[in-house]
Amino acid sequence: PLVPDEDRVPAVDRGHQSFIVCILCYINLLNYMDRFTVAGVLPDIENYFQIDDGKSGLLQTVFICSYMVLAPVFGYLGDRYNRKYIMCGGIAFWSVVTLASSFTPQQHFWALLLTRGLVGVGEASYSTIAPTIIADLYVKEKRTSMLSVFYFAIPVGSGLGYIVGSQVSAVAQDWHWALRVTPALGLIAVLLLLFVVREPKRGAVEARAELHQTSWLTDLRALSRNRSFVLSTLGFTAVAFVTGSLALWAPTFLFRAAVFSGQKAPCADEAHCASSESLIFGIITVITGVLGVFSGVQVSRHLRRKTPRADPYVCAAGLLLSAPFLYLAIVFAQGSTAATYVFIFLGETFLSMNWAIVADILLYVVVPTRRSTAEALQIVVSHLLGDAGSPYMIGVLSDSLRRSDSFLWRFRSLQLSLLLCSFVAVVGGAFFLATALFVESDRTRAESHVPAAMVVVVPADEPIVVPKSGRSTRVPVSSVLI
Repeated sequence: PLVPDEDRVPAVDRGHQSFIVCILCYINLLNYMDRFTVAGVLPDIENYFQIDDGKSGLLQTVFICSYMVLAPVFGYLGDRYNRKYIMCGGIAFWSVVTLASSFTPQQHFWALLLTRGLVGVGEASYSTIAPTIIADLYVKEKRTSMLSVFYFAIPVGSGLGYIVGSQVSAVAQDWHWALRVTPALGLIAVLLLLFVVREPKRGAVEARAELHQTSWLTDLRALSRNRSFVLSTLGFTAVAFVTGSLALWAPTFLFRAAVFSGQKAPCADEAHCASSESLIFGIITVITGVLGVFSGVQVSRHLRRKTPRADPYVCAAGLLLSAPFLYLAIVFAQGSTAATYVFIFLGETFLSMNWAIVADILLYVVVPTRRSTAEALQIVVSHLLGDAGSPYMIGVLSDSLRRSDSFLWRFRSLQLSLLLCSFVAVVGGAFFLATALFVESDRTRAESHVPAAMVVVVPADEPIVVPKSGRSTRVPVSSVLI
């Protein structure tokens, strides 16, 4: 039978709920900190291995590819087995592989590629599952607030990756040490998961009939017919494409702009190639991420009073507003460093408005027993068409546009290739506008979802409880079709 939210006894007490969210935020921060540490020392890595832009882009691409391929596996497991233990195993594996990648010798660039690819195994186990645990702890506005806190960790962790990577590399005089920070913090995360976090029951805090698992193929068919899920996933793919490109190439681009304009000398010392650009870009990423996520949630919360389509509208506005500012940042790089950073600040702020809202859309248009699978499918599509290929694509395009190996063309070719980001942002905004057409009906369908009919044996004169119009209604057995 259905039980109202306020009458349901949660599987986890309120104080412990907040503590669980804090632990999940800490781990999410570590994930993104590790992911962008490489970008913070990318010029050093290029100089150390003597590789071109195409091979540099592969570092992010191989990671995203393994992350993307394994996400459906962990999504399937996360909908059916204990999520806490799955995350513990994945994070432990990720920490060990990250530490191993820091010992890569100069002659074996392939080993760095391999270990970066294996890091995706651990991150896939966490990213597909953690949001579903938050969804099983909170509902409605409280869930949105907790998701916004959880997704603050993405920009903050990304910015810390640039900052810690570049500064640890500079202090140690060796970029390898930048990759040895997050593994130790990952061990702490595993211990916190094991001994502090309790596994909540799926859908325990939501007012709905008892839900039952369906087959994986049934889940996929249902998700493919969910238009809000499909369109918002395509919109988020554009976000992933833009953020993936900027995450890897922005510090390197800013460094080349400084060299081209005469503000900096060419890269001669592998330990100090672009540490200041990575530091500044990291600080900008942290601040704009917090501002973007917070403002996106607040604007959406205000607009929900006027329209139930507020979430996709805010996501669309964020992408469409970010496009011109990113374009201006790329164009102004050769003339004004101050203007470039201002436009990057504005562009990244609008781009960050999407993170928590997209996750919330997925959680309220998909039933609880399919959420991990939906998270995994969204990860696959957004990374397959987004940041799995965008860093490599930008690198290859830069190499193809370069007419010589002069400082002018090393800067100009990367500048021209990065302009693609603005176009992709506009396309993503269009997908979110399309999402707004269907989000109301898909949300209603998910909230009123009733499991497949089952044969129930009860006495002929015994009334039973069935869902009707969102409430529990007692009716005679003779009037119920099972």
